[in-house]
Amino acid sequence: MHYDFVSFGDITTDCFIKLKEARVTCDINDENCMLCVRFGQKIPYESAAEIRSVGNGPNAAVSAHRLGLKSAIVTNLGDDENGEHCLKALQKERISTEFVRVHKGSRTNYHYVLQYESERTILIKHEEYKYELPVFEKPPRWIYLTSLPKSSLKYQLAIADYAHRNNVRLAFQPGTFQMELGTKVLAPVYQRAEIFFCNKEEAQRILETKEGDLKKLLLGVRELGPKIAVITDGTKGAYIMDDSGAYYAPMYPDPAPPINRTGAGDATSSTTVAYMIMGLTPQESLLRGIINASGVVQHVGAQAGLLSKSEIEKRYSKRPAEFVVKPL
Repeated sequence: MHYDFVSFGDITTDCFIKLKEARVTCDINDENCMLCVRFGQKIPYESAAEIRSVGNGPNAAVSAHRLGLKSAIVTNLGDDENGEHCLKALQKERISTEFVRVHKGSRTNYHYVLQYESERTILIKHEEYKYELPVFEKPPRWIYLTSLPKSSLKYQLAIADYAHRNNVRLAFQPGTFQMELGTKVLAPVYQRAEIFFCNKEEAQRILETKEGDLKKLLLGVRELGPKIAVITDGTKGAYIMDDSGAYYAPMYPDPAPPINRTGAGDATSSTTVAYMIMGLTPQESLLRGIINASGVVQHVGAQAGLLSKSEIEKRYSKRPAEFVVKPL
């Protein structure tokens, strides 16, 4: 099959634990916030729920498929019960699983999500797998590279090289460990990227700066190589820069108070890429991505609230007058 959208990224089960008794402390600038619970005591929680087959890569593949694209995921599972559940969840979403590798004797990733109010803190652990580039019958139109561990460096460089040799467009949304590898080590990935996504705090971390000016951060990211840079800033909206200039897009109004913001960034970035594949400009595509994120935050988990193309366009047609992209 000739795929429109193939995501590369680790898969996991997220166990959402909703905390009742906690507090958040921040520094004087409302930054470096810490989630606090009583130390050495039994902490009551309100609920716990397992969400299968999630992670940046699976979330992106599901998002693209719901928007009508032929999507697949390249990922790794252990041969445990958790892995079986994740595989069934992908198949239920009708995501192609021909590039999913099951490793005998290995465990499948399992993360804990501490939910307090509308935000979350994620406890992560990446299992070690042998990463190998799959053989595509035909090169996909786009590759979406996201969260992978440090041990997969050669694999990530091979993905960038494959994209370069086969004229495949590459979207890059780095995960925690990819940011820890640094921009020099992953230079070929940054240089090959057609579009790059991260949030403001991640941009500062990647660029090793405390700079708060979004335009300067966008410039800094583009200097690393990506043709298009997108930086989100939570409820303040998103920023995008390409050869035509820098632009700002506001947040789409929440239809109700957010339940959980897990997956909002994945929805924004994957939807933006999907609409670019469908022919829209990056700026117009970003607006659709923000709309999709507004659906995700109304549910627990990163996929339950993902919208179809018709649902996004319906919300876009009813958008507030101020929901437009403006020059920065």
